[in-house]
Amino acid sequence: MASTLAPPAAGALPSMASVGWWTETAVDLSSPLHPFAAASEQDPELWWQASLEVLLVLRERLDKHSIRSIAVDGTSATLLLADPAGRPLTPALMYNDSRSRAELPRIAAVAPASSPVHSASSSLAKLLHLQRKIGDQPFLALHQADWILGRLCGRFGISDANNCLKLGFDPQTREWPEWLERLDVPFDALPQVRQPGEIAGRLSDDTAQATGIPGCCRLVSGTTDSNAATLAAGASEIGDAVTSLGSTLVLKILSERPVSAPEYGVYSHRLGDHWLVGGASNSGGAVCAAHFSQEQMGQLSEALNFAQPTGLDYYPLLQPGERFPLNDPEKPAHLSPRPEQDLRFFQGFWRASPASRWRDMRCCSAWGLLHQSGSSRSVVVPPINPGWRFASSNWGYR
Repeated sequence: MASTLAPPAAGALPSMASVGWWTETAVDLSSPLHPFAAASEQDPELWWQASLEVLLVLRERLDKHSIRSIAVDGTSATLLLADPAGRPLTPALMYNDSRSRAELPRIAAVAPASSPVHSASSSLAKLLHLQRKIGDQPFLALHQADWILGRLCGRFGISDANNCLKLGFDPQTREWPEWLERLDVPFDALPQVRQPGEIAGRLSDDTAQATGIPGCCRLVSGTTDSNAATLAAGASEIGDAVTSLGSTLVLKILSERPVSAPEYGVYSHRLGDHWLVGGASNSGGAVCAAHFSQEQMGQLSEALNFAQPTGLDYYPLLQPGERFPLNDPEKPAHLSPRPEQDLRFFQGFWRASPASRWRDMRCCSAWGLLHQSGSSRSVVVPPINPGWRFASSNWGYR
């Protein structure tokens, strides 16, 4: 799997990174726009410009003939509608955009209770919401990774089973379920689904000319950003658990069997013959970045002292709504009182995220469900930030 997927070009926010066997690079992207509460969107063209930039840097750092395959990972449930030629018909609604809440009763009427589509931020809810905006125009539903893959190969409408999970794809039967027809979702608008690592095409002549990478370079099906992080951390044995901090706070466990509990935000991605079971909390790095600059976080991290209680009981969220360990679209943020000392406020963030998750998981079934997946050990990733070391240890995986 690792050799098939490497070197991967990883699309993530607010930056795009590309990692080769011997080199890596990253490009900053403009932050998503928030035109109103519950909305988060971005122009897909920014992704493409960043993709070209990282590929050009890689080509200069590596022998261009050594780049034999490219895979794209992208933020889960980031979706846009495009015409059959891949031209965007809508903005891309980001992973945390929850404006599609009105579609949930329609979904609940037809989708199995165990499906991970029962969330206002799911790809399926976004598709139904955006479908109303474009009328009868023919369209393709494309995730972030799907659209970038289409630009690379010049052919749109191909995706991977992991990105399609929240669009309704059934990872056990490996088919689009018939109940989607009752939502008036045209099947020709849904992607052709590949398993992660399967060949998806080759670099188009235009992309080869723009990047200098040979056109014989294979494009292989990718995965979601948190799944890519789990693989990159070295999870390879049943029971391996990985926590990753990006915009969200994610826990993944490699399991022999799937576990699904949408009410707790627990779902399972298929990877070969195994499953990645877990969930993602909205209380992650994006909240901290909204209050502190990178420079501030670096300075304050040096002074963190977790032996000293803060007396603060925060639940950090950018906007109302939580996904894991309780799926609660109305969950309010709690970031008051704001102490005068920046250090105490910063430490309150790090204490609150894991502590809040831990309390919730102990009082609901999410924790037990994850242990049902067979978790027995964890992958240790060297932490960059002392706060993250504290956060990950409080999940119960060290």
